Amino acid sequence: MKKIIAALCLLVPFSGMAHPGHGETGGYTITHYFLEPMHAILTIGIVVAVVIYVRHLNKSRQTK
Repeated sequence: MKKIIAALCLLVPFSGMAHPGHGETGGYTITHYFLEPMHAILTIGIVVAVVIYVRHLNKSRQTK
């Protein structure tokens, strides 16, 4: 689990990179963050990480 978190921390600087496309899908609207590939990849990664973490918590609570 610690290796996964460390790997995700290494990807944080890439999430702040500027990219072309601002203004084509509304700039700073919610649709921009779900439709632009640069943001969508990060969004999907965060959702997957949260799901894995919640499952891990549920499994550890059931074994106690």
